[in-house]
Amino acid sequence: MIHFYKLNGYNIALDSPSGAVHVLTDIAHDLLSRLNPPLGDSCPADILAGFDDREATAEAYGDLYELYRAGMLFSEDWDAETVHPTGLIKSLCLNVSHDCNMRCRYCFAETGSFSRGRSLMSFETGKRALDFLFEKSGPRKNLEVDFFGGEPLMNFDVVKRLVEYGRKTERALGKNIRFTITTNGSLLDDDSIAFINAHMSNAVLSIDGCRETNDKMRTFEDGSGTYDDILPKYKRLTAGRSADYYVRGTFTRENLNFCDDVLHLADLGFDQISVEPVVLGADSKLSLRAEDLPVIFAEYEKLAAAMIEREREGRGFNFFHFMIDLDAGPCVYKRVKGCGSGSEYAAVTPDGDIYPCHQFVSFPRYRMGNLYDGSFDTDMQKRFAGCNITTNQECRACWAKYYCGGGCAANNLSQCGDPVKPYGIACELERKRVECALMIKAALADDE
Repeated sequence: MIHFYKLNGYNIALDSPSGAVHVLTDIAHDLLSRLNPPLGDSCPADILAGFDDREATAEAYGDLYELYRAGMLFSEDWDAETVHPTGLIKSLCLNVSHDCNMRCRYCFAETGSFSRGRSLMSFETGKRALDFLFEKSGPRKNLEVDFFGGEPLMNFDVVKRLVEYGRKTERALGKNIRFTITTNGSLLDDDSIAFINAHMSNAVLSIDGCRETNDKMRTFEDGSGTYDDILPKYKRLTAGRSADYYVRGTFTRENLNFCDDVLHLADLGFDQISVEPVVLGADSKLSLRAEDLPVIFAEYEKLAAAMIEREREGRGFNFFHFMIDLDAGPCVYKRVKGCGSGSEYAAVTPDGDIYPCHQFVSFPRYRMGNLYDGSFDTDMQKRFAGCNITTNQECRACWAKYYCGGGCAANNLSQCGDPVKPYGIACELERKRVECALMIKAALADDE
């Protein structure tokens, strides 16, 4: 399975199963597009006859043949037998607050309530959630807990107590929790900034870009903009931060020119940036449509070119969707099983209900159990674990599957009514992002 494309002057071929990426000459690119495995040690005469410069073509074939012999061209695809679900949970999202002090127009969680009413998680529920994770993780040592909402800082005292309990208990059990938090920034103060920087391995800071873009979507309850309030707080938090963070925005049909917002955030000094496509039902006027794709593709290409230029100028930054490790290749085990929602990852609500992930909380039929009655639907867990790119027929034929992992199950549900039916627009966006990411790698490799 090889994907060919041209972008920004580069001829690129990706051997999907191996993860090998090749930047080719015009002759080699044209030649490879005509070849089919198995390859012999010399170029087939009928193919060679189709090129004017046969000597250069024969030389290019020799180079391609060596890559083929090394398993980096026409490599064998993986199958479902490579991954065996463990039944163990390694990550929890704690919805410590089903409430929020903002009223973002694109909020998938119904302004923080998840259509369940506004409530805060008690320490007892959070403690039970951590105990559930310790138990269900089995022999796994490294675990992850994300504090989420709504706005988790509305329940900051419980967050602090849960971190303290988690640290004390992990030592006794020989485990290690990586705590993370997602915040809208409005309630950050000296105390919470110091705590986050001391205890959170990653902090996700929500902001959409420039003031105009952000304040059009992200407002307080009274309708006022949030940009001027949160920006100085994010700068204070990231200035003293040695652990991971990223500022995270959302683009909708109303701001498809998101490249400018990404560059605005970079100009503010943030070097870890993510701007994501909106996740709402297909009937929302903010949701992306097929006719938007050419505009979005152009934005990704514009952003990729700008990132190359800035990297060469010594002011580079990371964009989440362009981060690909070509040295290690796509991790097959991780990519086959995707994000692990419903199998290795789960979310817990303030009343102790368990869901496949935080974005499923508004869908009662996907409730997996409850911490207080001890229930947990292992059959549902197995169904989620069994839905991956090797079993999904629509994913099997996609060249980008090992970088995508099947996409977001919750997004698939909201758009297609089925968590395992790939959402076509998201698939198109992911393929474009991978193309841009690989091109960036090719361009910067030329500089070395």
